[in-house]
Amino acid sequence: MLKLIGVLIILIGFILKLDTIAVVLIAGIVTGLVGGLDFTEILSTLGSAFIKTRYMSLFLVTLPVIGILERYGLRERAADLIKNIKAVTTGKVLIIYTLIRELAAAFSLRLGGHVQFIRPLIFPMAQGAAEVNYEKVGENEIEEIKGYAAASENYGNFFGQNVFVASGGVLLIVGTLGELGIEVAPLAVAKASIPAAICAFIYSTIQYYLLDKKLSKRLDSKKVNYKKETANEGVK
Repeated sequence: MLKLIGVLIILIGFILKLDTIAVVLIAGIVTGLVGGLDFTEILSTLGSAFIKTRYMSLFLVTLPVIGILERYGLRERAADLIKNIKAVTTGKVLIIYTLIRELAAAFSLRLGGHVQFIRPLIFPMAQGAAEVNYEKVGENEIEEIKGYAAASENYGNFFGQNVFVASGGVLLIVGTLGELGIEVAPLAVAKASIPAAICAFIYSTIQYYLLDKKLSKRLDSKKVNYKKETANEGVK
């Protein structure tokens, strides 16, 4: 039971809002000492883990780049681009992105992400599409569009990645089944994932279609009420 003290340290550190990296390192060192490792072995283990997962630090490099792009108008340009296309709707934008994201994941192309694509590009484009068709888009509608935009990334990535035969998810499934005595080839798992990916895309398409209907009904009603209020003010 004492070996779980690292979890307690992390919880306390996060609650007190202490430095995340320092808290995790301290938790790791304390857990190692309690587990009977000497300090040299602990440092060696931490160093090996860092080297094996150093590619994860590349994600941090993208954050300042996205921040700079947003500062200099990436979101506004994305929204303006969509506003120039008259036939576009919020649902159509999300359908297209979900399809692209799912195909990219199926071919193991590193395209997408909530930080890299959804926040600076897809959400502003989806919001811009709503603003093309309606005069006034309220906060509730914006929050709803934001949620659906985030869902499009989840649908495309989660259900598309296992179509690639060498993806981490496929290898995890093969390894887990192998430990249970069930031998299965990665290609078989990838093939079995194709129907799930297709069903996920169809389901998301229906969701986005219903979103367009919901926004149309709600915002058209707001538009009528706005015009009535404007007319009444004009009469007064």
